[in-house]
Parts: sequence; C-alpha cells; structure tokens
Amino acid sequence: MSRSYGQYCGLARALDVVGDRWNLLIVRQLLIAPARYRELLDGLPGVATNLLADRLRDLETAGVVQRRLAEKGNVVVYALTPWGAELREPIESLIRWSTPLMVRGPGGDCFRAEWLVVPLRALLVGKAAPRRSSKVGIAVDGQLVQVRATRSGIEVNPHDGGDLDAVVRADAAIVLGLAAGVLALDDTLGLVDIDGDEAAVRAIFNARRAHVGGSAH
Repeated sequence: MSRSYGQYCGLARALDVVGDRWNLLIVRQLLIAPARYRELLDGLPGVATNLLADRLRDLETAGVVQRRLAEKGNVVVYALTPWGAELREPIESLIRWSTPLMVRGPGGDCFRAEWLVVPLRALLVGKAAPRRSSKVGIAVDGQLVQVRATRSGIEVNPHDGGDLDAVVRADAAIVLGLAAGVLALDDTLGLVDIDGDEAAVRAIFNARRAHVGGSAH
C-alpha cells in the first residue's frame, strides 16, 4: 500500500489496507452484491471517478477485491475475495456501535435504500430465532429489501421477486430504529404501514438480542 502507519500492530496493518477514505464504503457496496464500476460510482455519491479507480486498485492489490466475470453476460464486475468478505463482521460491529449516531435521523445526508441491506443484517442477526419462518419486504423510497427469517438465522438481500408474507413501508430512520430495538412497532403507529401478515413483521422486529455483546442502546 502507498501509505502505512509503520506499526507492527494488527489494527494499524488493517487500517493500512482499509483505513483510507471510501475504502470501507466500497466494501459495504460489495457486501450487498458484486458490482460493475458504474454501479459502484452510482452507489457512492460524492466519490470522484479517479479516486474510486485508485481505491479499487489499492484494494485489489491488497487482496480484498477481485475482478471477475458476472454470472450473466460477459461483463466484468468487482467482488470481494473470501478474505475481503471477512470484513463483514467488523463492519457490522461498527454499524451496531453507530446506533446513537443514527437515532437523530439523516438530517441533510444523502440516503439510498440499497444501503439498508448491510445494516439490517447487522442489527437483526444475533437476535433470538423467531418461532416461525417469515419473509418480509422493507420498502423505503420505492425500493424493496427482503428480510428472510428462519430458525437457522436471518438473511437480508435485495428483493428477489418472490412472494412476501408482508411489506413494511416506513422512513429509513424508523426501519433502522426498529431493527436496532430503539423503537417497537407499537411505538410507531401512523409511521409504519404494514401490508400483509403483521405477525410475520413482529416475528422479525420484536425479537430480543440473544446474546450480550456490549451495552444496548
């Protein structure tokens, strides 16, 4: 890497690789799904095209990102390597840590509904397994993210087009508050619209975290 803290410390060496501005947000985008260069540029409002190219090159050199052909079509996409994908755990920990910073809402910051995929998983995984399986869509700004909960765990992905037990429509701050446990569904009357099986929604959002990994907010 072109810059280094020059310290024999795991944190310092990790930051040598992912500590530069935009690097972890690039990883966030690739945790959602492999992406073409233009899709990354669109998903990272504010990044200059030459800077994105530099960051991708650095991450590829470090072994965090790789280029490969998309599953459909002869198109090159960027994807995380297996080692790069292991950044999910520290990124999800940072997201949970950020809860007090998020409760005040977006303010003037930009937001894209696709960004919900990573934080919803971070906030929901680790809660007690629901008593029933459910597949719920979260609709924000006209885009749909699906949360699938079973006794084996929770998956969060862009909607795959399949049937849903229910669709929840709300502002992003409300959805994140529900996922973090800062809000309960009964506290959001008039702010959340549920189309479908309300019990399926409660099975996801009303579950308590199954382990103690720090203070709850």
